[in-house]
Amino acid sequence: MLSCPPSNPWTVIAGILLFPILLPLACTPSGPGQEGQEETWSPFVAPPFEITEDVFTLEGDLGAFTARTQLLVVAEDLYELRVRVEAPKPEEPPEFQLRWSLPAVDVAAFWNTNLSLDRVNYYRNSLESRSTSGAPVISLYNPGDMNRITIAASDALNPVGLRSYVREEDARLYFVLTFCSERMPETTVYEATVRIDARGIPYYDALGAVTDWWAGQPGYEAAPVPDAALLPVYSTWYSFHQNLDVDEVLAELTMAADMGYEVVIVDDGWQTLDTQRGYRFTGDWKPERIPDMKGFVDAVHDLGMRFMLWYSVPLVGEESENFSRFQGKYLRHWESQGAYVLDPRYPEVREFIIGTYLQAMADWGLDGFKLDFIGMLAANESTVLTAEGGRDYASVNEAADRLMTDIMIRLREENPEILIEFRQPYIGPLMRKYGNMFRGVDAPNNAWANRAEVTDVRLLGGNTAPHSDMFMWHADEPVEAAALQFLNVLFAVPQLSVKLTQYPESHRVMIRAWTLYWKENRETLMRGEFIPSSPGSVYPVILAHRDGKAIAGVYSDAVVRLPDAEFDAVDLVNAKASSGLVLELSRPLGGVEVRVYDTQGKEIDRHRRTLGASIHSFRAPPSGRVEIRRR
Repeated sequence: MLSCPPSNPWTVIAGILLFPILLPLACTPSGPGQEGQEETWSPFVAPPFEITEDVFTLEGDLGAFTARTQLLVVAEDLYELRVRVEAPKPEEPPEFQLRWSLPAVDVAAFWNTNLSLDRVNYYRNSLESRSTSGAPVISLYNPGDMNRITIAASDALNPVGLRSYVREEDARLYFVLTFCSERMPETTVYEATVRIDARGIPYYDALGAVTDWWAGQPGYEAAPVPDAALLPVYSTWYSFHQNLDVDEVLAELTMAADMGYEVVIVDDGWQTLDTQRGYRFTGDWKPERIPDMKGFVDAVHDLGMRFMLWYSVPLVGEESENFSRFQGKYLRHWESQGAYVLDPRYPEVREFIIGTYLQAMADWGLDGFKLDFIGMLAANESTVLTAEGGRDYASVNEAADRLMTDIMIRLREENPEILIEFRQPYIGPLMRKYGNMFRGVDAPNNAWANRAEVTDVRLLGGNTAPHSDMFMWHADEPVEAAALQFLNVLFAVPQLSVKLTQYPESHRVMIRAWTLYWKENRETLMRGEFIPSSPGSVYPVILAHRDGKAIAGVYSDAVVRLPDAEFDAVDLVNAKASSGLVLELSRPLGGVEVRVYDTQGKEIDRHRRTLGASIHSFRAPPSGRVEIRRR
């Protein structure tokens, strides 16, 4: 008979309700001859998938092209499949698919960069990536968050489709990778490598290994990340939108700087007096709304803050002065927004875009740029894919890569610490070369979505600085509910976007307290080992640890289990509405001091206790925290 001696009723309830969802609980055998022995229940883990070359097939009308594949064993349960199609003379490469199948054994859910998918139902999922959108990777994992198979393609420049589904008749997983689905310039060779990782490691480690694999490819090297990319940001977008007023913004920034914010992103609206949210007048990049931009930047610098400015990279409005200048050099018309998309295959287009940023940086003293709408740099069915008529590239994808690469190179020549921010969905392995700050896509007043997005960003981001989407809330929110907007992005760089001067003092105290906590713990939160649990459940527990300190964000009534390592300090951040917290220790902490704080940073309890290798319960107010320190 096995029995788990409880420390109090909360532990009993948590153990009964949460055991099927989370990690196994250590129990002490109590049968005859069993006293003093400890037994740990481990989740079932199926053997790794067997990968052989004969499971793969290439399908498609190859025309003049012939195809071949080669499977390489990189390490135990880690493979690379080389795919190559070639023709005797230049031809437009045809669309083709790589297909294979594996038994659907010990698979619970999946992860990919498609934000709109239900990640629990792995019955069917798909994505398409290119240089400026998503990433060609999918990871399927088991109920214990262990990798079953992670698949990635080396070609992150051109469109790659990746699909998997379960066939009901045989309970097998079927995978389809589609290459050359978009018209491409004529060539004699197209090749790509497919990485197949069947190792029994945590899914997040498998994804991190893919990120490193991409970064090791020629032309995929990630840009350096200055320390300033990890400073808290105030953004004007949700708080002001296009209705920017310098005096109002400076009043907000004065308050934000006092709360610990050290960077401002002045978003869309500075370049035009139009407030219709469209881009009909965009493209001249004259500060119509802020004529004394240099004075504005200087005033921000006087507050001790860095200044970043928003630009829509490829858009030229049909009412702008520059519209006629680039006639015939557009990819398409964005009719609903009254703007055209520039074609980066023209060298003068690239020079215009890059020169605009260099001039702004020189004239106004900018510290960085938020670059938007680069996902529109793509060909369509009417695009002529030739390098003629003034175009020096046939491929739009290659020209877009050249443009974005040159932007970073030339800006860094003037300022090695330049800050460049991008948002989802245009993040991926090539995007790490173009920028050093990635943030989640727009999720205003949606804490859970923001948490999911920034965690996804971080899983593939390597050392590129992960940023939250700008968080905001209504001024009438209870302060504990308002704090959830911050706490759900605790493991990313916070981007605040509310009019602080119009919010109650309790909210301002809360923001100041949590911003100070974040800055004091930045090394652990941003550079510690990152362990996000259960993507299909929107990451109910996220843990980071470094140098003997662990911080857990607890987003549902779930058990926090520390890794098997020595810890001197553990923080449990209660980012939920209930007060109970449950911690499982695989090693004893011994005598500790426990301090409990509310969401405004006020200490409300302090006591001592002894924590053994067992399960322990704590209480903290909603949006508060527990700090445990070894005595």
